[in-house]
Amino acid sequence: MSNDPYAALGLKKTATADEIKKAYRKIARDSHPDLNPEDKEAEARFKAAAAAYDFLKDAEQRARFDRGEIDATGAETRQRQYYRDYAEAPGNPYRSHGQAEEFADASDIFAEFMRQQGRAQGRAQGQGFSQGQGHPGGGQQHFRARGSDHRYTLEVPFLDAANGGKTRITLPDGAALEVSIPKGSADGQTIRLRGKGEPGFGGGTSGDALITLTVAAHPVFRREGNDILITLPITLDEAVLGGKVDAPTIDGTVKLTIPKGASSGQVLRMRGRGVGLAGGKAAGDQKVELRIVMPEHIDDGLAEFIESWRRDHSYDPRKGMKR
Repeated sequence: MSNDPYAALGLKKTATADEIKKAYRKIARDSHPDLNPEDKEAEARFKAAAAAYDFLKDAEQRARFDRGEIDATGAETRQRQYYRDYAEAPGNPYRSHGQAEEFADASDIFAEFMRQQGRAQGRAQGQGFSQGQGHPGGGQQHFRARGSDHRYTLEVPFLDAANGGKTRITLPDGAALEVSIPKGSADGQTIRLRGKGEPGFGGGTSGDALITLTVAAHPVFRREGNDILITLPITLDEAVLGGKVDAPTIDGTVKLTIPKGASSGQVLRMRGRGVGLAGGKAAGDQKVELRIVMPEHIDDGLAEFIESWRRDHSYDPRKGMKR
């Protein structure tokens, strides 16, 4: 997806949720790879539009992007403040105020800050300090604090999110983690890996790793809630005569019955073929929108047959639209 999901859909930031959905559906109809084989530009337009729609349909995520809190990948744009930044921030009671003699270096600033914070927490909670040995009145004190959480953004393949899976990520320190993707995972869902964050201070517990998922677009499948949507091309004779055709699902290819006289835009429902959830909860459905695709070349035999048929069986599919 580009840096601007609105641009990928040809919209402005003021677009409504309905306008975003309509723009995506129009691009999907016009540029779907199944309907434009060998057209790499159409495929790129479709993928960019699908990624943009998946990003913007989440109202909270869209609002955070509009405020500049996250970028188009969902990653945080605001940088964490480390203790040196905090120590020199205006209004901080432990700021050095340029008097170098107060603290020897930045580590002293941090140590003093932690001592002050520890005293405040000890007064408020009556705990958090252990008395040291060999100091009158137990004056030596140790502050214990839980480590901070680490946040990551992880893009997962569409089918891994739908069916569940495993992947490995490499942390900034070079350590590798195996992450289990729950079945039915959705965009914006956060996975918590306990104890995989920042180490605790003074013997405190480690923080957690919080991994926010972004689901990659798929060239065939789209998702709405727990339902899967696809556009299925059919031939002219399949539309007229009906029959059984192969239809892809997230669990593999199955046979789908096309009724006689099918029309483009007609939607067939395959119950239970959508996204299931962890714990055995009932799966959604798969909705199949039919699209009649004419042969690349209309030969004389087909043209003569249709002309003959039209003379005796003419009809007006636009009846009622005229004013």
